[in-house]
Amino acid sequence: MSDNHHRSAPSSLQQDGDAKRLTLFRLAWPILLSQFVQTLIASIDTLMLSGYSDQAVAAVGVVSQLMAAVHMLFGFIIVGSAILIAQLSGAGRGQDATRIASVALGTNVVFGMVLGLALFAFAEPVLRMFQLPPELMDEGRTYLSIIGIGAYATAFVQTSEMVLRMNGMVKRMLLLSVIMVTANTIGNYVVLYGPWGFPTLGITGVAWATHASRLLGAVVAAVLLVRGLRASLSLSGMLRQYGKDLKQIFRLGIPSAGEHLSYTASQVVVTMMIALLGTTALTAKVYTQTITGYVFLLSAAIGQATAILIGHCIGAREHDHAERMGMRYTVLMIAAATACGGALSVIAKPLLGLFTTDPEVLRIGQALIFISVLQEAGRACNVVMINALNATGEVRYPVIVGLVIMWGISIPLTYALAIGLEWGIYGVWIAFVADEWIRGIFMLARWKSGKWRRIELTAGEGNISAN
Repeated sequence: MSDNHHRSAPSSLQQDGDAKRLTLFRLAWPILLSQFVQTLIASIDTLMLSGYSDQAVAAVGVVSQLMAAVHMLFGFIIVGSAILIAQLSGAGRGQDATRIASVALGTNVVFGMVLGLALFAFAEPVLRMFQLPPELMDEGRTYLSIIGIGAYATAFVQTSEMVLRMNGMVKRMLLLSVIMVTANTIGNYVVLYGPWGFPTLGITGVAWATHASRLLGAVVAAVLLVRGLRASLSLSGMLRQYGKDLKQIFRLGIPSAGEHLSYTASQVVVTMMIALLGTTALTAKVYTQTITGYVFLLSAAIGQATAILIGHCIGAREHDHAERMGMRYTVLMIAAATACGGALSVIAKPLLGLFTTDPEVLRIGQALIFISVLQEAGRACNVVMINALNATGEVRYPVIVGLVIMWGISIPLTYALAIGLEWGIYGVWIAFVADEWIRGIFMLARWKSGKWRRIELTAGEGNISAN
């Protein structure tokens, strides 16, 4: 960040009460709780639907994987904006950071509307493309068309959470998540169990309850942003130099979010392979990833907190401190993920028993959770290191490595083990482990090389451009 820019304007981070004395713990625990309650939305859908129909669970699992890929498209804006907001805030340029936030919010909402209409109109063709078994098509089409049309609300919520997080307002972000998951849980209860004479609506009702909770979240997010940010979000501010800002956001966001999108897209392809193995394997996958996903939440929280801290260090030109911080938090997260994964493997059977009584699903799920201990340790390394690299502006290397390894090694290996050698779902999980650790080693090597130190964002009074 250029040192010749004046620092008279305080950053929104410096002004907000939630952001006093930024530390990993102060940032990470609200992020972790926020992600935990958000993940509960999917888990609650899965748990409540498991008492309704295993087929409904499998259909929702496939649609959720697809929607995860769709939601990652918002990341092109979110990730690029997050890098700029963190470094601008670290350099004491709160007004510029808020302008970038306005651009991100407006662009992603419009993008979400377009994607939502497309998913609503083409729900069945999309699910056929993803090899959804015919017996699951009715439930899948219904769920996707309703959830998909609400993509605009998801876009606003996700972008708002990024703005709150990068401005240090992580407690507000947590409040938003709690409101959403509470609304979703109450809605699911009403539509599935029909209290007070309300008709039971099955998977259709669950879809609308989830949609409504996200719409409520968008309204709450707007209120929190208006009340929390010192510099006001404005349409005129967004449009003042919209093209230049958006170009810079994409310059950082496309490569950075490309790594996430590539990973999610590869998981969609893997899900298509698992669908070929049958409904039992698909159901076991959904239940296993529902449980192990909570280990990932810890990695994601530490990774995002690390990105905020490193982004501010880079903005303040404290590169040595940033390097030590990245390594320290990566080692910490690998150890924590291994411990958490091991604990889950010990209690895997009773956890799976919350979702199903099918003995085959229970048997497969227990084995997958055990293998996941190694997977989550490797993924922890990846998540923290990629967040750290992105925060410095090093956005191309992670996506290049990700593309080569995911599509050149992981996908072929998955097919070879699961289909070719007929190891089935176990082969898929072994390929997951290999993918995470190979990429993790590359990310660690890149961080230790220090090449990210050469990247510098320079800024004039009204424009932001990357060197």
